Amino acid sequence: MATVKIRVFCNAGMSTSMLVKKMKEVAAKKNMDVDVEAFPYGNFDDKAKEADVVLLGPQIGYEKKNAQAKLASTGIPLDVIPMVDYGMMNGEKVLDFALNLKK
Repeated sequence: MATVKIRVFCNAGMSTSMLVKKMKEVAAKKNMDVDVEAFPYGNFDDKAKEADVVLLGPQIGYEKKNAQAKLASTGIPLDVIPMVDYGMMNGEKVLDFALNLKK
């Protein structure tokens, strides 16, 4: 299976980078081939189209329709990370959430 590229966007990329670190730890433990990176939403246009799955932090969930419109022609799945999993920094659940969007 090819590497799954997951791109996570939020306001500035700070808290999201902690979550991404936890997602990477889970992927390493499970021997999963994923490439997870966090970016500020300002980089969306440049970075989202290189992804297999795009996640938005809950704090920018209001951008979902706009972001989906930007990806409409690509078929790249996008959704907002559930607030509970984000707040708990649950890397495993968020990784599973992302991979289920890809299916």
